[in-house]
Amino acid sequence: MKDFFQDSVFVGLLISLGSYGIGMWLRKKTKLSLINPLVISIIMVIAFLLITGMDYQTYCEGADGLNYLLTPATICLALPLYQQVELLKKNYRAVILGITAGVLSSLCTILLLALAFQFNHEIYVTLLPKSITTAIGIGMSEELGGIVSLTVVSIVITGVLGNVIAEKWLQICRIKDPIAKGIAIGCASHAMGTAKAMEMGDVEGAMSGLSIVVSGVLTVVGATLFSYI
Repeated sequence: MKDFFQDSVFVGLLISLGSYGIGMWLRKKTKLSLINPLVISIIMVIAFLLITGMDYQTYCEGADGLNYLLTPATICLALPLYQQVELLKKNYRAVILGITAGVLSSLCTILLLALAFQFNHEIYVTLLPKSITTAIGIGMSEELGGIVSLTVVSIVITGVLGNVIAEKWLQICRIKDPIAKGIAIGCASHAMGTAKAMEMGDVEGAMSGLSIVVSGVLTVVGATLFSYI
């Protein structure tokens, strides 16, 4: 059985898509925000690798095709932004200031946590890209000398938490403006949060998609500066 999976070229791809499909089905059936398809697929993939004895490197080679879709998928988020471009023009000052504040909040939070828990420099720079899309975060972590695998984990956890709790948290904070909602979600929890923002409304989705791109660029600059602290 182990040899069969080791020799299968596309088994990683099939496992990834199949487990995510099951997660989507469970989410649709239960209608619970805690049943997140990404979390379900992660659990199922880990269980599959443990049960079959398939090594992680073989799985990655089979699922490598999915990595090439990360950047195009992020670029596709420009479509809802284009549809709301007039709204963006009217509120560009608030949008720019909001995204900048979001990026600074993320970087400062990591700095404070690093000081409070006495993280070494490697762990500190590993966590700096936690709130940006994986496509940018991986490269940034490598450039800063972080642990890429932990960076990916932090990005996934951040995105899942944003997807699960963002809407409820905004209600608790009494934030009702759709532009503010979208910017907050996009800056804090990248693409996974944006998926939830799109469910909330077209404006929220467009502003969240914009925040992914702009906050990614600003984080690259900001994290580089913060890495010297």
